[in-house]
Amino acid sequence: MTSTVKVNNVQASDGGNIINQCGTTITLGASGDTIALASGASQTGFGRTGTVDWVTTIQTSTPFTAVSGKGYFINTTSGAITMNLPSSPSVGDIVAIKDYAGKFATNALTIGRGGSNMNGSASDSARETNNESLTLVYADSTQGWIPIEEGTGYVGETYITATGGTITTSGDFKIHTFTGPGTFTVCSLGSSSSLNKVSYVVVAGGAGGGHDGGGGGGAGGYREGKNSPVDSYTASPLAAADSGLTVTATSFPITVGAGSSGTGSATCTSNGSNSVFSTITSAGGGGSGTGGGNGGYNQGKNGGSGGGGAGSYPSSGDPGGSGNTPPVSPPQGNNGGFGGGFAYTPGEVGGGGGGATAVGVGGSGPTAPAPTKGNGGDGATSSINGTPTARGGGGGGGGYSPQSPSGSRKASGGAGGGGAAGFCAPTQNGTAGTANTGGGGGGASGGGGNSGGSGGSGIVIIRYKFQ
Repeated sequence: MTSTVKVNNVQASDGGNIINQCGTTITLGASGDTIALASGASQTGFGRTGTVDWVTTIQTSTPFTAVSGKGYFINTTSGAITMNLPSSPSVGDIVAIKDYAGKFATNALTIGRGGSNMNGSASDSARETNNESLTLVYADSTQGWIPIEEGTGYVGETYITATGGTITTSGDFKIHTFTGPGTFTVCSLGSSSSLNKVSYVVVAGGAGGGHDGGGGGGAGGYREGKNSPVDSYTASPLAAADSGLTVTATSFPITVGAGSSGTGSATCTSNGSNSVFSTITSAGGGGSGTGGGNGGYNQGKNGGSGGGGAGSYPSSGDPGGSGNTPPVSPPQGNNGGFGGGFAYTPGEVGGGGGGATAVGVGGSGPTAPAPTKGNGGDGATSSINGTPTARGGGGGGGGYSPQSPSGSRKASGGAGGGGAAGFCAPTQNGTAGTANTGGGGGGASGGGGNSGGSGGSGIVIIRYKFQ
């Protein structure tokens, strides 16, 4: 038998409502009441609100396995801790963590992926930022666990404030760009060590190209550091992991190196000038060799990236200069290309200047059947300014007349501002490296007074979180 009770209100003995209906709205309990499920009972239909229930016991043991719907205060004061995520998660599962004592940078928390991807990668995650808060939600088998909230915040969190250069923003980050000398002044610091690191790109001035089948100018040295735990822009391959620079509340003079001039005579070009930010110095690009059978003038010079060797006497050709001089790690540049010898018909070709990520191409070698284009080495691409930008390309090596058809062996500059070589029929000057990329200048073709292109000036870019 089915029974039906029809009421609008169910009240407790004290007259307070337990259940109340008003129209289509049903209210459980009254103001000030606590509604609880009996032990062993479960609920359906209400769902989660995207939050977790925080475990009140501070987590100090390792390893431990997290439970969906829980948040954990994790204390790594006494040593590193590993937290494994659930091994069979369902879509919508949620786990959160908080660095309880601000010690993750000293003793890291490793989050084991529990067999699922994290951010689309089949790898665990080491958390090394003090005061970090992180909430992970399981999305699907492809992306796995995805962070929906992440920060280094605590009550009263503050950020770097600074002046100097041309200031732009990209999301939560400020970018200071220096295309000439200036001063980066840190007015105040952030409230945690991770927020007092800045990411940077420092590129020196490129070298000019040689004449008369001269080599391409070497690119200015390229150095990059990224504050990886805080910043997520796409850096170049030359940025070491978590290699941001810690700053203090002081002024930092900025030096932006000039490119050197190309040459139209039987002398090597000079190296580009250094660029400097704090303890980071990038070396000017190596000067190029110049043609015309002038002995010691034919070899490329050492520098941030090496200058290309000239395509001239002796018949064995001339070597390019060495890059990454002086040496730093990761390396700031590559070697210049070998210049081809005069014995090759229809003429010698200079080697390309070295670039930030690639060596300059040799103009031709002792076993080459004919000269090849001495293209400049490619530079490095970084999005530190919010847009993928290549810098630090080497200059193309010049050819010696006669060469035909016109421009058939015109060498190109490396990606990242390297200047192209001049055409060989008719003879032409080399192209200048692009300003504020540190690109090397292209070598000139032919004889006479044709001049190599000038090297491009350098640049300094500084980036940090400001909100």
